[in-house]
Formats: sequence, C-alpha cells, structure tokens
Amino acid sequence: MDMSLRADIENTLLAAALEAGAAILDIYAAPIEATIKQDGSPVTLADEQAEAIILRHLAPLGLPVVAEESVAAGRIPATSARFILVDPLDGTKEFLSRNGEFTVNIAVIEAGEPVAGVVYAPALGVIYAGAKRGLVLEGKISVWEKIVVRPVPPELTIIGSRSHSSPAEHAFIARLPVASHISAGSSLKFCRLAEGEADLYPRLGRTMEWDIAAGHAVLAAAGGRVCTLDGADMMYGKPGFENPSFIATTGFDWTVL
Repeated sequence: MDMSLRADIENTLLAAALEAGAAILDIYAAPIEATIKQDGSPVTLADEQAEAIILRHLAPLGLPVVAEESVAAGRIPATSARFILVDPLDGTKEFLSRNGEFTVNIAVIEAGEPVAGVVYAPALGVIYAGAKRGLVLEGKISVWEKIVVRPVPPELTIIGSRSHSSPAEHAFIARLPVASHISAGSSLKFCRLAEGEADLYPRLGRTMEWDIAAGHAVLAAAGGRVCTLDGADMMYGKPGFENPSFIATTGFDWTVL
C-alpha cells in the first residue's frame, strides 16, 4: 500500500469512528431498547445508525466492506485481497449495562492481515489507532501518545471478558504462571494488552472477524500477536468470517507448556 493511500485510509477510519461514536453517545444518553438477532445477540438502534455512518465514510475508498449488521441482514460482499471489517458497536451487552466499555471497531485487511485499525471507546473518550509499519497510538481524541506492550513478567496478568468465559478458558489459564486477573469489555482487551496493562488474553470460543480485527491491528502495531492455539498468526477472510479459538499475547509463549 503506497503512503498516500495508506494515509487516506487511516484518516477515513478515524473520521468514521469518531462520527459513529458521537451518534452512539446520543442514543446512550436516552432509554435504550434492544432486539435479539437470529444468532441470539442483541442489537440496538445505536448499532444500526453507527454502521450507516461508517459505511458512508468508507464508500469513497471503493473497498469491499464486511460489516456486522449488514452481514446479519444478508448483505455480504465478495472480498478481495484488501477489504474492511466493521463492528459498529462492539460490546452491545456493555452498552446495555451502561458500563462504558463498548467500542467502534474498523480494520483494513490486506492479504489476510490486519494492516490498519481503529478502536474508539466513545463513553471513555479514548481512541486507539494502529497500523502495520507505523505507530500505535492512544488518544484522548485530540492528544496522542505512542504505546507499546510491556516486557513479559515472570507471572502474568490475564485479561478476560466481562460478558463471556468458558470452562476451557479456566482450564487453559490454570496451566499458566498467573499473578492476577482483570476484566474488560469489547475489543478494549486488546488495547489493554497494547498499552501494557496485561500480558495475555485467551478466547476459547466463537468470535467473528469484525469483533477482533481492529484490536488485533492495534496490538500488533504495539508489539503483540494474536494467534490460533497452535501458535499460527490469526488470518482474516476465512469462510463465514468466523474465528477459531485464539490467544492474544504480548510475547508469552504458551505453546511450550
């Protein structure tokens, strides 16, 4: 990707995330109603409005866009070597519980890799941006700073979901040298790893590519990895856009245990 195109794409992602986040906050300020989709997950007006805003921003780029609510409605574009993944409101359960830990996720995929991503947590007033061969940034909207993963300590801080866990994850964690556990909603788990607050995030269960691609881009730019259980890099553009179980890590090699 040439530098001018990359800058164009990254600026578009930021603008789309910020406008979508503003629309989400308008809805967040009022009573919220949710309906249940066929897969059993909740959806709100905020999901739908945010996605419409993001798609409008992304349209001039001319890239295929795989967006969660569009896919749920049966609108699934043919993807190419370069495409975009969108989760307009990641952490709808966090949104409904009003704990603030929900995000707007937008990622650019190239040859199966997330090469640029934006994670915006509008209720927290913080945005993360990461790009391959570029800086990973954390911002309070107008002030940016570089973030990097921390060195792996002798005992790990494990981060997990507020809304999802499984016996398989508990069994996996029991094998590790663990100092503490923390929780976070949505793709903020990847961002907490990227900014040095935790060391490893295991997710042994179903997720979709739009759930994790933007967080993966941020973490990778900060020096971390997202891998399948055999240690291979997580790739995108898979059949059905569904992920296998994965481990997000700042550098700890769990495969030797």
